[in-house]
Amino acid sequence: MSGRFDSIPHRRAIVDRRALADDLAALDAPDTMRLRQAAALRLKQALEDGRAEIARRLLDHPAKGHESAASGAFLMDQLLRTLWDFTLTRLYPNSNPSTAERMTLIAVGGYGRGEMAPHSDVDIGFITPWKQTGWSEQVIESMLYSLWDMGLKVGHSSRSLDEMVREARGDITVRTALLEARYIWGDTALYDEAAARFKAEIQNGSARDFIAQKLAERDERHRKMGDSRYVVEPNVKEGKGGLRDLHTLFWIGKYAHGVREPADLVEVGLLTKLEYRQFRRAENFLWAVRCHLHNLAGRGEDRLTFDYQREIAERMRYADRPGKSKVERFMHFYFLQAKMVGDLTGVFLAHLDEKFAARGSRFGLPRIRRSPRKLKGFVLDRGRLALPSDDFFREDPVRLVELFQLADLHGLEVHPLAMRAANRDAKLIADWRDDPRANALFMDVLTSPRDPETVLRWMNEAGVFGQFVPDFGRVVAQMQFDMYHHFTVDEHTIRAVGLLNRIEKGDLKEDHPLASGILDQVASRRALYVSVLLHDIAKGRGGDHSVIGAEIALKLCPRFGLTAAETETVSWLVRYHLLMSATAFKRDLSDFKTILDFTAVVQSPQRLMMLLILTVVDIRAVGPGVWNGWKRQLLTNLFDSAEEVLRLGHKQKGRGERIAAKQAALGDALGADVGDFVRRLADPYWVAEPEDVIERNARFIARVGNAQLSVEATVYPDRGATLVTVYAADHAGLFYRIAGAIHAAGGNIIDARIHTTRDGMALDNFLVQDPLGRPFDDPGQLARIETGIAEALANRAKLTERLAAKPLPRLRADAFTIEPNVLIDNKASNRFTVIEVQARDRPALLHHLAYALFQSKVTIHSAHVATYGERAVDTFYVTDLTGDKITAVLRLKSLERRLLDAATGLGEFASAA
Repeated sequence: MSGRFDSIPHRRAIVDRRALADDLAALDAPDTMRLRQAAALRLKQALEDGRAEIARRLLDHPAKGHESAASGAFLMDQLLRTLWDFTLTRLYPNSNPSTAERMTLIAVGGYGRGEMAPHSDVDIGFITPWKQTGWSEQVIESMLYSLWDMGLKVGHSSRSLDEMVREARGDITVRTALLEARYIWGDTALYDEAAARFKAEIQNGSARDFIAQKLAERDERHRKMGDSRYVVEPNVKEGKGGLRDLHTLFWIGKYAHGVREPADLVEVGLLTKLEYRQFRRAENFLWAVRCHLHNLAGRGEDRLTFDYQREIAERMRYADRPGKSKVERFMHFYFLQAKMVGDLTGVFLAHLDEKFAARGSRFGLPRIRRSPRKLKGFVLDRGRLALPSDDFFREDPVRLVELFQLADLHGLEVHPLAMRAANRDAKLIADWRDDPRANALFMDVLTSPRDPETVLRWMNEAGVFGQFVPDFGRVVAQMQFDMYHHFTVDEHTIRAVGLLNRIEKGDLKEDHPLASGILDQVASRRALYVSVLLHDIAKGRGGDHSVIGAEIALKLCPRFGLTAAETETVSWLVRYHLLMSATAFKRDLSDFKTILDFTAVVQSPQRLMMLLILTVVDIRAVGPGVWNGWKRQLLTNLFDSAEEVLRLGHKQKGRGERIAAKQAALGDALGADVGDFVRRLADPYWVAEPEDVIERNARFIARVGNAQLSVEATVYPDRGATLVTVYAADHAGLFYRIAGAIHAAGGNIIDARIHTTRDGMALDNFLVQDPLGRPFDDPGQLARIETGIAEALANRAKLTERLAAKPLPRLRADAFTIEPNVLIDNKASNRFTVIEVQARDRPALLHHLAYALFQSKVTIHSAHVATYGERAVDTFYVTDLTGDKITAVLRLKSLERRLLDAATGLGEFASAA
């Protein structure tokens, strides 16, 4: 037996090969096929029993990843050996095999390394000296059928020695798989010959080419997986910082230096003893997570999705702490291990680089031609910033920050050995946090006009960032257990700084015309950059991170060299960094009270400009697909209205003029008298709707004439949505029926404005997107929405039946617990009662809430829908049936109860929930 499994305790409890062989020997059947099937059945039972024992051990010792992975491979070895012996003695006996009939069975890939997750593929190879004989083919075919009957996914190959050499030479995947080859059973002399030929004919002299191909393969894999080791639903095997990255290091070490075990990487000088311990610890943890994942999923699942994160945190015995749930603590540790893998990769490649330096360019790193002379004692090593001596940081710890400032200033890369030294010595900077020179150098990096994002990321990976700014250190690898944030807090923050830099350089003018246009009017760009750095600094501490973050800003800004006025501005921006998005996405911007309440907090045009830019980069840095044209439009509208109030004072100047201007613009656009249309609609319509929507509405109404029910759906590219307009005789319950019909047609409503003409017709405008946040633009989809609404309003289609028949997707939101909450505010508007409902997002939520309001006999005037991952926030501006605010306490209580039932899907909403 291979010594690699010696560490597994009580191996016979997993599988007893002798007892199993006796059971197979006792089998009897009338023909070969039935005998093989009977054996496969008994082996399948042994497989299931073995897996159950390994899973039980993992539950008892949930952090023993190496042991669990090795146990899986041990179990498979024993089953394959038993099957081999049975096939050769009972099914196809051959008492005197010829030389050509010699054969050996090898494990390749991860299984060859002696590691196997519970539901991994079984990768094996059959090797023969020459072309296969008829007997060899029978044996191989019979064994494969048996393995398939056992329910295994088998990756297999059968090659002669010459074929093995030829295919390994031509295909990097085959070469990598054979690099890990391990003898399982069969002819040992043949195995030794195969191993010797692989080393002599494939491995020798081809290390450089192999390493280059492996690194290119790794980069492509990362690109597919999201290219960040901080994606909140990581792939444990293939993702950045995952197991495959560790395996790549081992493969490269094995290929270039002939190491047999990861421990040998220390002997050949590729890793220090400490780094090897880190390698083993990260590998053990990742294997434990992967084995738990396979056991929970009951299949080969390697993506650590939200629903599994919670269960694995439970299994691995993490506990809640103040401000941090067990799942966030588990994922925090996961990302720290992924970071460790990244650090080890950099160091490892540096060593290889030195080894192969004489023969060409560096691995994975572009050449830099310039050689700046003013390097403050640092030296250049083949275009990279390096240290002149090992104790360079100890002589002057401020150099830990200066290293990155120089890298940014001269556009240089940091030599991985300098990164390794920075990582080792990072703690030294702790005593120099208040040093003015160190803080000035740090501010140079943060506010750099070049590429602060990349350099801050290097600084973070070296561990210097977290030591220099310990408050930032607390959010390194801090994940947020929700579907809205795609990255850990540190990665989100560094990306936000990078976006601010790109907006300032004018790279994002098309996406962010307003932010790009006003940035040069900001009085203190230093304050703006520091506010982006600190806006989420207090995440994971319990309490409101905006309030705690504002206090941290008061402490940190003077240290960074900011003036008292700049410090106050940064603290204010951190305190209110969510105000602008909350107002724009959850409030009615045509209600002047909304603007007044917002400007009462903002108070100055400078703060308004900085808050807009901070809001934009914060939303953009959340992750792909979160920013869209609709959000841009809402933020622009709020900015314009607030700027007007701050410039002209708090009088509602210009409301009458604005309405008159919109009416005149409509007349010009239509080239006709619009007096009739103007007279039919009250002032709130003209304030609420933008000019282009007013024009569409006017043309639509002119076209349909006296029809009692008309629906129009058109793509509205400026807002990244589809505009659905319904013109119908007004009656109670109109809104909830339209909302239900739009959902039944597959749409999500993101905004709704409800108007009634003076002659009793409803004119309702809805902005609708598909489930992926894009406009409906397919003519078939648009027609489906139009007919669906028309049928629902004419009562031709039973809406509840259509909604019930529409299968509800199993939402990933189900992994989260969100307590529904109803806030009723009579101060937010002078004319309306404002109701805000927070709940877990689910299909037709808006329809259920609107139905609850209809049941409560209230009139909806506008609805605003914001979604933050799994959390939906729906806001309604309502009055009672007489047009007054709802103030009676009992009525408000009953309204709140009914909305809570609708949000949770209880009572009359249960069947559709």
